[in-house]
Amino acid sequence: MMKTDDKLIADFFATKKKEVADNGFSRKVMENLPHKTNRLAQAWALFVTLVALVLFFVFDGLQGVITTLRDVFVSMVQQSTTSIDPYSLLIAAVVLLFLGICKVWTME
Repeated sequence: MMKTDDKLIADFFATKKKEVADNGFSRKVMENLPHKTNRLAQAWALFVTLVALVLFFVFDGLQGVITTLRDVFVSMVQQSTTSIDPYSLLIAAVVLLFLGICKVWTME
């Protein structure tokens, strides 16, 4: 029954098919679409990322991050909030770092 219905539908549409004149419309649309890759934006993103990495290491950013995380952990312990797992803090820091990197790379 389904094959018969499918055949009838296919035959119906085959007989009613009409071609619509394009008159160059598709070509005009394709020409006006934004380019998928903008080389200047990619080069700028790469340059900014490299500068950020260089500045991070020149100004000893890793030590700053470690000091900040240590200070946060110490203040949590001092305030008797030991129920927070240090691994959760590490996971949160990694996720925030990942989201920050993704945001930088998607900026144009």
